[in-house]
Amino acid sequence: MHEFRLSRRGLLQSGATLAGGALAAPLVARHAMAADTIKVGSLLDLSGPIGSSGQAMHATIQLAVAELNASGGLLGRQIELVNYDTQSTIQLYSQYAQQLALKDKVAVVHGGITSASREAIRPVFDRYATLYFYNVLYEGGVCDRDCFCTGTTPAQTVNKLVPYALDTWGKKAYIIAADYNYGQITAKWMGKYVRDGGGTVQATEFFPLDVTEFAATISKIQQAGPSVVLSALVGSNHTAFYRQWAAAGMKGKIPIASTTFGLVNEIATIAPSESDGVVTSYGYYEELSTPASTAFTQAVRAKFGNDLPYISELAAATYEGFKLWAEGVKKAGSLDRMKVTEALETGLAVDGPSGKVTIDHATHHVVRNAYLAKAADRKWEVFKSYPDQAPADTAAVCDLIKDPKMSKQFVIDVKT
Repeated sequence: MHEFRLSRRGLLQSGATLAGGALAAPLVARHAMAADTIKVGSLLDLSGPIGSSGQAMHATIQLAVAELNASGGLLGRQIELVNYDTQSTIQLYSQYAQQLALKDKVAVVHGGITSASREAIRPVFDRYATLYFYNVLYEGGVCDRDCFCTGTTPAQTVNKLVPYALDTWGKKAYIIAADYNYGQITAKWMGKYVRDGGGTVQATEFFPLDVTEFAATISKIQQAGPSVVLSALVGSNHTAFYRQWAAAGMKGKIPIASTTFGLVNEIATIAPSESDGVVTSYGYYEELSTPASTAFTQAVRAKFGNDLPYISELAAATYEGFKLWAEGVKKAGSLDRMKVTEALETGLAVDGPSGKVTIDHATHHVVRNAYLAKAADRKWEVFKSYPDQAPADTAAVCDLIKDPKMSKQFVIDVKT
């Protein structure tokens, strides 16, 4: 796959892995590192089904580190980025999480892509008192003082996407989703927002991440005749659905609104005839024309080249998550985990490529902009923006001000 060749030549050139069952050597930036550097951990899939997403995320955290080091670093010290390629394997997430916390002794970890990977490593970082940033859109509900979530939640994006779909195309929805935490819970949110909008859900189907054959489901959708298909499919294997959908002659007959399409570079890897018209809602699109977004994308391309996978919300939130952590360290004047946490909890904000991003003390999530966009000729046409969206879903179950010792993921009751 083209994206994997890129990662081997470029993103992974700064390190290598050990053969056999031994722990992989961390991928450390090549610039000279003094003994008293501040180590920052990164756990991302740079290969496997989720690798395309991880490559762009790894690129933007490298950019953020390089920018900070060029400006003098933190507390008079340079930043050393230590990354392990988790290869889309949950077992490696758990293994390398312990490596970062116990052997590498990093000050913070930015990592995880799927919710399953987050829930594999979050307890490890809780156990070993390591600050953790999860920079990915997800289903909401994490309530953990040692964890900060900088991606969007359903209240910020799905609550924009579903009403748009119902108002534009009709009230009958057919939901398809990945069969793990994110897909299962997001499907419930989709169903809630469909019902809230006066619509009906005709059926909901879940698919393991390794499924690539969707002919039977496409036949069911044809028979059901919904107004819209709502998709929360995840990963490169599930990209097959969109190709098979077009091959079955369904493109243009029943529209698709997705909470995930584009996150593994589908916009570039499948033909416009298969992707045009798909509508999504995210906290960032590379096509945003604001000065901050333009400067960010130009910096990423200048450092890593135009062949880097699409710069999605995942990549932008990773960049912004690192900047939030760095501002927390500056405000605290310390790397101490609790002092940095308390600094972040003051409502600390950064102006990032997506706009202003502000830490919400009660949830450790962020208030951030959301956008609606439509796929058109291998690009996203952003046609609506929603400023300063709060993580209202997680706020309904999480209050770290009242209970700072909380450390769990709530499955939010989304029944109407």
